[in-house]
Amino acid sequence: MTSGTTMPSSYRFIGKFETSGVMNLTDPIFRGIYRGKQKHADDLEAMLERSRVAGVLSMLITGGSLEESREALELARQYDLYATVGCHPTRSGQFDEHPEGPSAYLLELEKLISEHSTGRGRAVAVGECGLDYDRTHFAPEDVQRKHFRSQLRLARKLHLPLFLHSRAAHADFVRILREEGFGEDGGRNVGAKGGVVHSFTGTLAEAAELMDMGFHVGLNGCSLKTAENLQAAKSIRLDKLMLETDAPWCSMTSTHASKQHLSSLPADLNSLYFPPATKPESFVSGKPVKGRNEPCAIGGVAWTVAKLHPETTFEQVAEAAWSSTVEVFGLDELAQGV
Repeated sequence: MTSGTTMPSSYRFIGKFETSGVMNLTDPIFRGIYRGKQKHADDLEAMLERSRVAGVLSMLITGGSLEESREALELARQYDLYATVGCHPTRSGQFDEHPEGPSAYLLELEKLISEHSTGRGRAVAVGECGLDYDRTHFAPEDVQRKHFRSQLRLARKLHLPLFLHSRAAHADFVRILREEGFGEDGGRNVGAKGGVVHSFTGTLAEAAELMDMGFHVGLNGCSLKTAENLQAAKSIRLDKLMLETDAPWCSMTSTHASKQHLSSLPADLNSLYFPPATKPESFVSGKPVKGRNEPCAIGGVAWTVAKLHPETTFEQVAEAAWSSTVEVFGLDELAQGV
């Protein structure tokens, strides 16, 4: 939390956003670039400041490929954040496209983690990895499964938690996790350290199975779109909860089922989590851009989840997610205020 803010300490968050352009340190829209065209000035610094004012004390920047993992680590180093290293299932074909083969690609991921294993800016998880059967046009199912396994083995070898992705593939996803030793307690008995299934949009039964296997479940705006989503989100135990935004994607909008709960968000918090925005063509320095999700919106996710758990408070939800994230990813210095 930045100095001068009046936010209670219990409203602290660890945010998460993605690097998604292979040649960029983060998604190019945070640099004012939309579909290759510069529409407004680079406002990455302003976006980060808005998140700090909203109580986001740190972020996990996910690596979606070998190159993006390098970029994520550089951004984490530059801004005193944290990163994950891995290959997203939709890009898992890159293993086979590597000039020296898939083993060399995996070795480079391992080397990258080993070279950034200590201090702020370090690699704290293997991923984003998993299965995505909604987008097999990017990588066939068999290719995804093969390289999901190799990254699970890397997590076991390096004793790191996982940052996981599952879309329309739950049966294969949990089967592979179980076969690789992650069926109980997040794989801790085989040297792993659990992890989170991020951006969860699955069913009640799927959420229960993941928690029973020892994994945490990450919720964002996409996790709260429909009435069915809200029921599944409500089933997430606080001790297995993590919060995220997946910015610049997964915005919370007026058409989502979460709207009914966000309508009760106090005005002072609403101004922090959803500050007034302008269209890219009408960009105003210091203001967010319409249609672009930002890490500051994580407070809105927490508020909605708290409304789904009437037995708890907003502060308790925020603290539960904070504590789990610090514990799972080994961010002890945040807990100690270092």
